[in-house]
Amino acid sequence: MVDFPDSGVFFVGNATMLIRYDGFTLLTDPNFLHRGQRAYLGYGLTSRRRTDPAIQVEDLPPLDAVVLSHMHGDHWDRVARHGLDRSVPIVTTRQAARRLRRQGFGGAEGLSTWQERTLRRDGRTLKVTALPGRHAPGAAQVLLPPVMGSMLEFCRQDGSVGLRMYISGDTLMDRELLAPIPERYPDIDVGVVHLGGTMILGMMVTMDGAQGAEWLSLIGPGHAVPIHYDDYEAFSSGLDDFREEVERCGMSDRVRYLARGETCPLPVRTARSEAPASQRS
Repeated sequence: MVDFPDSGVFFVGNATMLIRYDGFTLLTDPNFLHRGQRAYLGYGLTSRRRTDPAIQVEDLPPLDAVVLSHMHGDHWDRVARHGLDRSVPIVTTRQAARRLRRQGFGGAEGLSTWQERTLRRDGRTLKVTALPGRHAPGAAQVLLPPVMGSMLEFCRQDGSVGLRMYISGDTLMDRELLAPIPERYPDIDVGVVHLGGTMILGMMVTMDGAQGAEWLSLIGPGHAVPIHYDDYEAFSSGLDDFREEVERCGMSDRVRYLARGETCPLPVRTARSEAPASQRS
């Protein structure tokens, strides 16, 4: 049995994280395929996994919810489909929710951009808000599944925000599309950025190192955690690309690099009266 800490981000691999904070336990983009197995990317395309996940699906603790950025085989795979509890709430895109319900996951709920889902536990709340994302350039967006970023706001019993975490999802860096995020949420505690420079059909469909550094500069989180960068053969931009860019831009002190199986502690805000962004005028 794996001994997970009560609070922190446990990096499973690829875009899969186990997030535990203030009594909530969340899983993101569950991908438990092993090295050598292939993830289905659509249009008959697959990508071979280069790594093993840090844990197996059966090692997971009880989950309050799954947050799924989109429906691709390296984010929701056949192992997760067969191994996860069919009753677990899943917060995702509308397109992915329809597919999940057909697979028997009745708790799947699809959100449009800026919509939110509230989870409650022992007098505390967690607000999950769907944020904009773009998984392909220009008109090619129609060839790939819709994708969302996610804002997680962990709220205390008095309504104040204890932690605000933004997970980018598999988006490209698009300043016009993403600029409203730091305007609406100017004080993000942790930003999790999906990298990899994923290549599908000759197109780059996730951020490479340079775009990831630009994302970090735009979003401005207090701390940043890069993930989704070396697990599949479709990835063209490794972690060193991102590391070089953030060093060049003088942002290295804001980045925490996690190995698979490692846990990153989460910051704790001092109590204050700030409300979730959805409640501010």
